[in-house]
Amino acid sequence: MDIKKENEMYIVEKKEGALDTFTKDFLKELTDINIPYVLISGYIAILFGRNRSSEDIDILIPPITEEEFNTMWEQLNKKYECLNTTHKKEAYKEYLKEGVAIRFATKGTIIPNMELKTSKTSLEKWALKNRQQVQVNNNQIYISPIELQIAYKAYLGSEKDIEDAIFLQELFKEEMNQEQLHYFLKGLQVKKIYEEQIK
Repeated sequence: MDIKKENEMYIVEKKEGALDTFTKDFLKELTDINIPYVLISGYIAILFGRNRSSEDIDILIPPITEEEFNTMWEQLNKKYECLNTTHKKEAYKEYLKEGVAIRFATKGTIIPNMELKTSKTSLEKWALKNRQQVQVNNNQIYISPIELQIAYKAYLGSEKDIEDAIFLQELFKEEMNQEQLHYFLKGLQVKKIYEEQIK
């Protein structure tokens, strides 16, 4: 695996696993209908080479109208199915609009699945606005900035999350924006966890 950074974009060359292929193909569907997104949470560590399994990939999109949602639903329904409900109106009004994630998997399967929700909090909106571009084997995807990702993993606090944060810290410690990292650590009140378990 090879990782480098050029003009603020990470360039990753890697052997593509099943989770990578699933993610790449799903994100292409969103890109084709001009739905902005940002990948967050566990898959980011996996993307950059952390060897662990995951059943779901977390993704944020901005709030969308029901008409936009219907377009997205029809596009995704060609290859994927929603695990929450088969009714698009219910998926929009009772899940997405209420801040509940909806999950999509390749038809006939359950895992892996994409856990999709709209941005609600200020941090989620910031992650979308300041998403980081990554080129993976010549495919463009967008992830949450590493500084926010590490702080958020410290906030979640499980053993797996802390291990993800340690992995990203070691990989990117020379090029991270330390001021930004500590801003997020302070905002999420996890500076002590970071100092004791991650740094």
